[in-house]
Amino acid sequence: MTRSIHLQRLHFSITRLVTGLMLLISLQLSSSVNAQGFKANYDEAMVPKYSLPPLLVDGKGEAVTAEKWKEHRQELLKLCAKHIFGYWDCPDYSLNAEIVEQGEHPSGKAIRTQWKVTISNEHGSQTIDLLVYLPTTASRASKVPMFLGLNFSGNHTVSTDPNIRLPASWVRSDQEGRVVNNRATEKGRGIQDKRWPVEEIIARGFGVATAYYGDIAPDDPAHYLEGIPRLNPKLKKDLGPFPLEAKYQETEQPETGGAIAVWAWGLSRLLDVLEKDPRIAGDQVIVVGHSRLGKTSLWAGATDPRFAIVISNNSGCGGAALSRRAFGETVQRINSAFPHWFCDQYRKYNLAEDTCPVDQHTLLALIAPRPLYVSSASEDLWADPKGEFLTSQLVGPVYKLLGDTTLPDVPFPGFFCPDSEAFPVLSEAISARRAVISAFRASNSSRRTRSISATSRSDWARK
Repeated sequence: MTRSIHLQRLHFSITRLVTGLMLLISLQLSSSVNAQGFKANYDEAMVPKYSLPPLLVDGKGEAVTAEKWKEHRQELLKLCAKHIFGYWDCPDYSLNAEIVEQGEHPSGKAIRTQWKVTISNEHGSQTIDLLVYLPTTASRASKVPMFLGLNFSGNHTVSTDPNIRLPASWVRSDQEGRVVNNRATEKGRGIQDKRWPVEEIIARGFGVATAYYGDIAPDDPAHYLEGIPRLNPKLKKDLGPFPLEAKYQETEQPETGGAIAVWAWGLSRLLDVLEKDPRIAGDQVIVVGHSRLGKTSLWAGATDPRFAIVISNNSGCGGAALSRRAFGETVQRINSAFPHWFCDQYRKYNLAEDTCPVDQHTLLALIAPRPLYVSSASEDLWADPKGEFLTSQLVGPVYKLLGDTTLPDVPFPGFFCPDSEAFPVLSEAISARRAVISAFRASNSSRRTRSISATSRSDWARK
């Protein structure tokens, strides 16, 4: 495997270290039966026969050339928004970023910066705490590439660093007493530090930035509107409940984006902030995510071409896994369990995945020609690792059309771990592809907010 293939093609693995950011603990196989009576299929012989929407044929039935890709990509983006993730934007907002604390990481090898990022409009304001670690050598003359990803339980959980602020937002209760009355406590400090190997990343010359996803929008239908979604009250989202056996009925605004679209929008606003830090190479920010936040990183990468590289881990249904396989978690089950994640129209494809005009290979194709890294865990059949591999293969023709390398057309090879030289490969990939990525960003960013004080342009994907 050459280094260029390692990163520029779609790379799939069971991993404990997703290109250096998340050291994942072992994942237990999800139960095949949940409280709603859903029974997952884990038998390849029971996977239904399916056909997939073509990626390189336009709406007129004509073959898509490299010259037509930009226009065709917009068509695919609109389809993914309309049928899966929905449209979401915040009208006439201003963004203010203030450094509220700065100091050394306990190791002495990194500088910690904590930002208070406030998004405001006439409907209110929402604050996101952004934690940034940079090598002590980072400067205007020596900018560093960055990993940017959301975390599940608060910035204080990613490190034992005692100076990290606790989140003020709603947090899901736990059984260990780390969360009291849905508020984080000191007991949660550092509980996910093995998933965020800050010192290793810093030693390799990269920076790390993270924010609690609940600061953007709480991951609970009952509290969802306490976050950024309340800043756009014109967008109506059905928050359920949506029973497993319920039949689809069109809602008032079936294309309004759900939580994944909102979290992805929030990642773009955090990128706005990082781009203004003179120590950070703003054109070398890598977006990452695990599970539901893996779905989010993929959608953020699809909707915002400024992300130089996109990484997802165990993103599964609604992420990198083919929905038409109906293996592990399905569209029906995910819409029932998490009615706030996707647009309401996605429910139309419960038990009818083959009628959807897109599948997850469409989502991955939107990342091209930027490097994309897809990984899964061997025991997490709930996320359909084979389905994620197949999806990664299926987008190969798009990467090839745009002059890149692809995964070989071979059967699912099983599981393997990435080599330990991920960081140099990432650095070389960014350097080698800077011209291509810059051209792609420039040609697709006319509707992107770029300043710290900015005004949103609504309905980006509709136009």
